[in-house]
Amino acid sequence: MKSLTADPGPLRVLVADDEQAIREAYIAVFGEADVRDGLEAIQELRKRLFSGTQSAAAPGRRLGFDPTICAGAEEAVEAVRRAVAAGRPYPVVFLDMRMPPGHDGAWAAARIRELDAEAEIVICTAYSDVDPANIGGLVPPHDKISFLQKPFHPHEVRQMAVALHSKWRAERHVARLAYFDSLTGLPNREHTMSRLAEVLRQSEAASREAALLYVDLDNFKRINDTLGHAAGDELLRQCAARLREAVEALGGGSGDLGRLGGDEFVVMLPASASREDAQASAEAVIAHLRNPIQIGHHEVVVTPSVGIAIAPADGPDALSLLHNADLAMYFSKRRGHGASAFYDRSMSDGALRRLTIETQLRGALERREFTVHYQPQFELASGALSGLEALLRWHNAELGSVPVMDFIGISEETGLIVPIGEWVLSAACTQARQWHEQGLPFGHVSVNVSGVQFLQRDFPDTVARVLRETGAEPKWIELEITETVVMRDEAWAEQALARLRAVGVSIAIDDFGVGYSSLGRLRHLAVDRLKVDRSFISNLEVGVRDRSIASAIIKMSRTLGIGVVAEGVETFSQMLYLQEQHCESAQGFLFSRPLPLAEAEVLLRRVATHDSLSRTEKLRRIAIEPPAAEG
Repeated sequence: MKSLTADPGPLRVLVADDEQAIREAYIAVFGEADVRDGLEAIQELRKRLFSGTQSAAAPGRRLGFDPTICAGAEEAVEAVRRAVAAGRPYPVVFLDMRMPPGHDGAWAAARIRELDAEAEIVICTAYSDVDPANIGGLVPPHDKISFLQKPFHPHEVRQMAVALHSKWRAERHVARLAYFDSLTGLPNREHTMSRLAEVLRQSEAASREAALLYVDLDNFKRINDTLGHAAGDELLRQCAARLREAVEALGGGSGDLGRLGGDEFVVMLPASASREDAQASAEAVIAHLRNPIQIGHHEVVVTPSVGIAIAPADGPDALSLLHNADLAMYFSKRRGHGASAFYDRSMSDGALRRLTIETQLRGALERREFTVHYQPQFELASGALSGLEALLRWHNAELGSVPVMDFIGISEETGLIVPIGEWVLSAACTQARQWHEQGLPFGHVSVNVSGVQFLQRDFPDTVARVLRETGAEPKWIELEITETVVMRDEAWAEQALARLRAVGVSIAIDDFGVGYSSLGRLRHLAVDRLKVDRSFISNLEVGVRDRSIASAIIKMSRTLGIGVVAEGVETFSQMLYLQEQHCESAQGFLFSRPLPLAEAEVLLRRVATHDSLSRTEKLRRIAIEPPAAEG
């Protein structure tokens, strides 16, 4: 952005007068002196009025005027039209009031104002033939219409041209600060929303559709974090330039593109003929952005995710259309990087439910809406109960019973999983102590640990504190941590698991097999048991590959001295196969669904009465006579 004090270059002026002699006089006026004289005169006057001192003439390059002289109103209007289209508008326009036999200066002023709202217009008149108030009302705003009385001195014309040009530049500078993004030069959020509202008004008047593309750069935060914010800023500048190229290729102008903030942009398609056209435009934007970008010594590849909303069906006003395009963009990210998605109403329903869940989740602990259910685990060699897995349940007055998959992800994204997870651990420890005091044979209680919890550097200390506060013995508690979380940061996992082992709790790796980690890598970790993911168990009867994987995990774990639990056992044939493979323990609906506390205690008492039965008979009794599970 140029400084306001820098030389502006030749001052562009448009003049319209029907008399040849006057046009020649204007040429002489704007040619015989330069702008520096006028600027110095204005600055000198300011000094004398406000500081009482005279200033020395400012040295520098002497600049002149660049006049365009027209013979009539129609010619002047056409000159303004061409200048605006070329992106070089006239800052100052001098119009003679009467230009027979054609249109007069007032007509030209009104047409020019429609083409360029910022132009400074000077009406040249003897005042006897015009009422300034009337013209100001016809060609608003009043502060951008001036009047010059005939006859006038050449110096007066030059001074007015210089003063109005300075005013025009200052206003443009302020407007650019207010309405344009300083980093990319694109319209900012406020200006973009104003332009979008205008696009929608025009589309409605013309009974046509308009499309909005919401563009978000994938993994932009990673660029900022790894290469620094200066590299991030340069990436945004280059992406903005590519978006300009894309919009121009689509036949749009600079006003059809804007930056909302961060790495989010919008492209407006004022006359999108169909969904197919909008899709093609989105693909063109993606193609322009996905080519490698050079940032210093680094070549960076950035893909955009694009959400598409069509007006008026997807939103009759700017805010609703933008909101729905934003929703579509988030859905496009689920399809992978560099994808696009159209908005549909189901997205709003899902977003509203997500917002409601997040809102209700924030007060759920205080309202005591969480409970813990327990799913038993059995030793397949003896039929004895080896432990119970503590599973979180949430019942909300507004939402009813909320499925775990609906709220766990949200709790992790918001960080609420940290206090919720600590509450589950505390509840499980308290219950284990009470069962021990009642003499019930619960074995151990397994507690699931979120990746967000586990990656907290004070997590081992938190576990130790909860054990102290609840009076639970560490040997009663097993922590289940998913394989993918452990592999995400192996250095921290090795340190954290060693610290937890020192606390005295046992460790199980949950969902083992889906993270493609090797048992050899787990040898270096303080792990007591592996839980074979249910996806392998469910296909034991039909999937040769899954049978081989499950068998290999069981055999290698036994070699390494690590216990194995099979999750999701639902049929006797699955159980018999696992027994044949000498799998240590199993859990699943074949034995019991997760049970509320009271029913879990009934199960524990029944297990105690079956001690004298054979292994298979114990498991059959438990499977055939389960306590009534919650529906």
